Amino acid sequence: MLSNSDIEALEDILFAEPWGDEALDFFGFHGAVCASVVGPATLSVETLFRLITGSDETPGGGIPETFQRCVSQLAGDMVKALDMGQALELPEPEDGDPMNALENWCAGFVDTFMEHESEWLDASSEEDTADLLVPMLTLSGLFDDEDFQNVRNSEKLSRQMADAIPDSLTDLYLLFHAPD
Repeated sequence: MLSNSDIEALEDILFAEPWGDEALDFFGFHGAVCASVVGPATLSVETLFRLITGSDETPGGGIPETFQRCVSQLAGDMVKALDMGQALELPEPEDGDPMNALENWCAGFVDTFMEHESEWLDASSEEDTADLLVPMLTLSGLFDDEDFQNVRNSEKLSRQMADAIPDSLTDLYLLFHAPD
């Protein structure tokens, strides 16, 4: 688990120039790393950096060591938890709006999924995968779909979707990583 100082150092990187306006926050970062862990494609730190910062290039000095360490530690913790049969816990904001944090987490997850959509929606498991992605797609706020908006506008339905995410993550991980 990342410490508060790790998260602060990470957000210093995420909100730095020149990508600070485009970058995801810590919750989006967590969602992107999670998608890389549970999905079919293991993404390089460089790919995650590009996705998370919205930048087409890596900084002149390379990927900051803090970013690399946070990705590695978070991904390792997630794999360990999933391999032990534990559900992943989404980060909770210490203050502020938990639904906004959840939306940012889902947006990071969905952005990462969409980067490798064809691998995620492999013909053999397309329907299962699509069903398991519904909570993240719905709560990401990235789609104007009327059904998604209706769910997001209902506190009860939003909570049900949010509550379904940990099980969906476990099922996605098993779908892509468990031996047949």
